[in-house]
Amino acid sequence: MVTAPAPRTAGAERGARRAGAAPAARLTGGPRRRRRLPYLLLGVVLVIGCAAAGLLAGARVGSRTAVLVLARPVTVGHVLSAADVREARISVSGVDTIPSGSKDSVLGKPVAYSLPAGTVLSWAAVGAAQVPPPGEAIAAVALKAGQFPTGLSAGSRVSVVVAPASSAVSTASAGAARSWPATVIAVAAQDTDQTTVVSVQLAEADARALAASPAGQIGIVTVNGTGQ
Repeated sequence: MVTAPAPRTAGAERGARRAGAAPAARLTGGPRRRRRLPYLLLGVVLVIGCAAAGLLAGARVGSRTAVLVLARPVTVGHVLSAADVREARISVSGVDTIPSGSKDSVLGKPVAYSLPAGTVLSWAAVGAAQVPPPGEAIAAVALKAGQFPTGLSAGSRVSVVVAPASSAVSTASAGAARSWPATVIAVAAQDTDQTTVVSVQLAEADARALAASPAGQIGIVTVNGTGQ
């Protein structure tokens, strides 16, 4: 005679647990933990990436240098006072600047050019007034990175080039490029944006034509001492 197995009672279940048998519901826990492992690894990678980005940003901020900046507009010949300058931290790259620690060296000295507020002071901008000789003039152009070579400084012989305007209906340029030989008088960066003001001395007629040219079409090319 065959008899059906008796159902397991609560006592039998507890006995099975004491004997080391795992409940059926717990047998599915292992695969779930294995499926979570890739997500844990992804979280670790994200944390490391965020930490690296923070370190990089901190390094960039730390590379800024404290320099002297004009706190208000000044005209040529104006004698600098403590109220005329302030400190600003900027990224210095190939531009002549005056460290904030040299403030006492510039106070009481005249400025060589008329400059707007926010101009980063340079040693070339401090000193005797720069008055061009008869027949020549000084023009200032505001340039973005890529419109002038790095390392440009006072005394550099350059060619100021004005590119022709592009046609509104085609990519063809209207007219030919114009250029004039000039000498750099000063290079002054602006602390509020990525603009650098370059003052150049050239023939008076050329200076007038340059001043009337669109800023976005102007570029400066360094040439040899003969201007060729």
